[in-house]
Amino acid sequence: MALPKKGPAYERIWWRIGDVAKMFGCNQSLLRYYEKEFEILQPRKNSKGTRNFTKEDITNLKLIFYYLRERGYTIDGAKAKLKDNKTDALNNMEMYESLTKVREFLLQIKKESEESIEE
Repeated sequence: MALPKKGPAYERIWWRIGDVAKMFGCNQSLLRYYEKEFEILQPRKNSKGTRNFTKEDITNLKLIFYYLRERGYTIDGAKAKLKDNKTDALNNMEMYESLTKVREFLLQIKKESEESIEE
């Protein structure tokens, strides 16, 4: 019996490098570079050398991008931060993402209320 393409019974296990690059809005070469630079990023490779990223790899990439893009760390600074305590880094990233969603929600409410006042 084939699994459905969507829904709770179907969950993606692997992502190819092209899919991950689109997800993060970057080039595949940047992902390969980060793979060399960051020990926590270890996508599996098949016999042909095709990279397959797991959920853990995606989470690690989120951490890397969080420290490099959002926090403005250098590569060496991000490496040190992730090496010191990955759990704290993950908690900080999750808190940042939650606060960003709350901010977007509040800005949407503000926009809607301003539009209703104009009418």
